[in-house]
Amino acid sequence: MTKKSALIVDDEADIRELLAITLRQMDLNVAEAETLSDAVEALNKNTYAFCLTDMNLPDGSGMDLISLIQNKYPNMPVAMITAYGNTEIAVEALKLGAFDFVTKPIELLRLRNMVEAALALSSQTPKVLSKSAGKLTGDSAVMNKLRQQVSRVARSQAPIFIHGESGSGKEIVARNIHYSGPKAKGPFIPVNCGAIPSELMESEFFGHTKGSFTGAHQDKKGLFQNADGGTLFLDEVADLPLSMQVKLLRGIQEKTVRPLGSESEIAVDIRILSASHKDLDAEIAKGNFREDLYYRINVIELEVPPLRDRQDDILQLADLFLAKFAANFNTGPVKLSSEAQNTLQHYPFPGNVRELENTLERAFTLCDGELIEAADLQLKARKGHAVAENTIVGDEPDAIKPQQRRPLVDSASQDEHSLNGQSIDDYLATIEKALLEKALEECRWNKTAAAEKLGITFRQLRYKLKKLHID
Repeated sequence: MTKKSALIVDDEADIRELLAITLRQMDLNVAEAETLSDAVEALNKNTYAFCLTDMNLPDGSGMDLISLIQNKYPNMPVAMITAYGNTEIAVEALKLGAFDFVTKPIELLRLRNMVEAALALSSQTPKVLSKSAGKLTGDSAVMNKLRQQVSRVARSQAPIFIHGESGSGKEIVARNIHYSGPKAKGPFIPVNCGAIPSELMESEFFGHTKGSFTGAHQDKKGLFQNADGGTLFLDEVADLPLSMQVKLLRGIQEKTVRPLGSESEIAVDIRILSASHKDLDAEIAKGNFREDLYYRINVIELEVPPLRDRQDDILQLADLFLAKFAANFNTGPVKLSSEAQNTLQHYPFPGNVRELENTLERAFTLCDGELIEAADLQLKARKGHAVAENTIVGDEPDAIKPQQRRPLVDSASQDEHSLNGQSIDDYLATIEKALLEKALEECRWNKTAAAEKLGITFRQLRYKLKKLHID
């Protein structure tokens, strides 16, 4: 098997020698160039799997070389060597298309990790995305553009900031970047930054050692360590408190973490992707978000379009969701009536794709037979947006049609139920489960008879039985 080759471009002989020794130990052939012109000549003569260039060259800039490689050899990863602390140059290199960067003095472990990732990328063949990625569905112009952007940025190690409204599919974009890139075989660790209590954040992100605080009964790895070799996705990153933003910035810059209670740091090899529905520039202006962290996580920004800007995709998404529901609940296919299709295409979907999916899941359980009518969608008319006249209003996740509604509990049994510390959702689920089991028992577990007794469709009953884990 032919060895892969790497090109090192640097005018300092001792640095070239150090880099060459390290890369040869990784079983690579190594070519060296002292100047930009020497590098261009080498690229014209031979094929390389990877290029590593210094920023300052006697006859030009490493930036010029990155631009040339991006134009003439777009499938070859190129990384930049920068002076310590020169973050702005590194960011500019990533924006130009550099795969990654290393700083002087060069840490050999960091260098090896970077080269391994670059080699994995250069040998990567087109493949079907992992099912874990999720599909970027739709043939609208904005979705085609987004897919092209995802394909391009996936090839680098640059931090990506994904901006878009709630429910627009930011995590699916992040998963597609991860599973299309060199760290696809590593873990994808998503974390909702707004869902972690502030007092637990440091432990959750960086881990802790046994005995480091009350209740720390054993060592625990943090999110950074769990994502080692893969991608850490920081969803709703704007919700991080300022105190945590400082610590996160250091972890991202140094690519090391120190667990609570530990005296030593642990190196991690991760890619950072982040997302928010908030405008980070506005959050910086308000003093809610650190500008230095912003520049670290927002090297490249992707905008996920809202569903109202891709209405041509709505019916394609609807078909995908309805097929998924039918498969999940082992029922026959369900289709949308022409009126229901028209209602969906003229509704603004403020909750975006997530709202569309929830709407269709509700309609799937409500409809009689194999056709979803406009009334089954239960979409509210919104000011300035026309919705089919026969649409009814219903906010409950599993709402029953008005003619089918029955009291959840009768007055005689109402006193038997109390919250007992449960959330309202858990409380209602407990009542619903009790009613379903009672109806099934009274009908000797004849599901058709139980559905009729409860005034719901057989499909609704099957859906609820599965959702509430009633066997």
